[in-house]
Amino acid sequence: MKNINKLVYVIIIAVIAITIVGCSDFLDRSPQGSFTADDDTSGGIEANIFGIYAKMRSYNITAGIPAFAVHMFRSEDSEKGSTANDGPDNASFWDNFEYNASNGILGTYWNFNYEIIHECNTVIDTLNRINDESLYSLEAEAKFFRAYCYFNLVRAWGDVPKIDFRIIDAAEANIPKSPAMEIYTLIDEDLTFAERYLPTVWESRYIGRLTWGAARSLHARTYMMRNDWSNMLAASENIITSGLYNLNTAVDQVFTDEGENCGESIFELQCTATAALPGSTDIGSQFCQVQGVRGSGEWNLGWGWHMATEELGNAFEDGDPRKDATLLYFRRPGEEQTAENTNRPYGESPISEAMGAYFNKKAYTNPTMRARYTNEGFWVNIRIIRYPDVLLMAAEAANELGQTGNALAYLEQIRAHARGGDSSILPEVTTTDQVELREAIQKERRVELALEPDRFYDLVRWGTAMEVLHAAGKTNYQDRHALLPVPQSEIDRSNGVLTQNPNYSN
Repeated sequence: MKNINKLVYVIIIAVIAITIVGCSDFLDRSPQGSFTADDDTSGGIEANIFGIYAKMRSYNITAGIPAFAVHMFRSEDSEKGSTANDGPDNASFWDNFEYNASNGILGTYWNFNYEIIHECNTVIDTLNRINDESLYSLEAEAKFFRAYCYFNLVRAWGDVPKIDFRIIDAAEANIPKSPAMEIYTLIDEDLTFAERYLPTVWESRYIGRLTWGAARSLHARTYMMRNDWSNMLAASENIITSGLYNLNTAVDQVFTDEGENCGESIFELQCTATAALPGSTDIGSQFCQVQGVRGSGEWNLGWGWHMATEELGNAFEDGDPRKDATLLYFRRPGEEQTAENTNRPYGESPISEAMGAYFNKKAYTNPTMRARYTNEGFWVNIRIIRYPDVLLMAAEAANELGQTGNALAYLEQIRAHARGGDSSILPEVTTTDQVELREAIQKERRVELALEPDRFYDLVRWGTAMEVLHAAGKTNYQDRHALLPVPQSEIDRSNGVLTQNPNYSN
């Protein structure tokens, strides 16, 4: 039933999304203050909301190279991967911090986040003019997505233009950057509204739709980036005490087809495939295609971007089941298959000439499904927020606030889940020293959330980025690299209204 509901919901979103106006046409609207009959129908507004869901699973925001580059490549645990002649400019930019304002991915990621923001602003403006409380949940969805995209932007660039209004004339969008704290104020306002009006659960036909838990969890993440321990703990503990989520799915099942929308899923973008559309981004995504094994023949599973490093492999404790659940082992051409390069549960040993140490097993696909559809996994859901992240946020905040007992309890839930009943591995952390416990929690975040966003941002907010990245061989990193250069294309288009970030030349 779960898969049937997922298929129906994704197809509904896809059909609606391809029939509404695209983001590139956001200026082609009726004049502000002109209210059409179409504006005043909840069905029409819901169609726009569904269109935003469709955009959220697209290549430029969650499922492709722009998102992986901004969020993952820059840490010591991830790298561009693939082969040396496949995007060497991006390897030097993202892996080695040779930043330049003309990199194409910069402009793509910047623009797509703003495209979604513009769509959200249009929905919010329309709903505000209708002012019908029965439609507040739709406004809450739009405000969640606006907050999500602004959180992407403020972490990546710091000060960015705050456009929280409907754009009618393109000139209205040409405004200077606002201070990062003003962006966070808008994020707080949007997520507070979303928390108030989103339901705790939806009926089964809306599987994957935004909930109160998603908004509260995202809010906790934004507090985490600001090291706002009190609000971070309050938001995290609200989720924990709600009883809505659990750790009942084994760690080696969470990122399988059977683990989709399981008890630890707080927000998950729904993707699917059908016999008629086996590899379509209308109903699926490129999440697995971009990260899949880069090989030939049966091992041509994708492009091989976003690979794990040896450093990440070495970070797991002996026997930790999360290592096999995270790292997809492979062998070079000519090498024999061994137990060390064979993956569970399918007994596969891919062959590839890719540069990285491991592929991302959280984007690994079932061979039965590959045979049914394509090798590239368009049907695989994109996990955005998981309950273990919330528990680790609670543990970190509690420790920083001196609540050692609570911090240890939350940390032990994560380790017990990973342990899976095997008392010989992952011993319980018992230290009550704040510094030692801080280090234990930070290490746990690294392995539990490995190859997911956002290891790089953790290093930045902890103030350890330079130390950790230099130790891993990424010696070009300097403090200024915590923020990206503003895309030169955007500065040029603004006729100088936008200014470059400090320590970068235009």
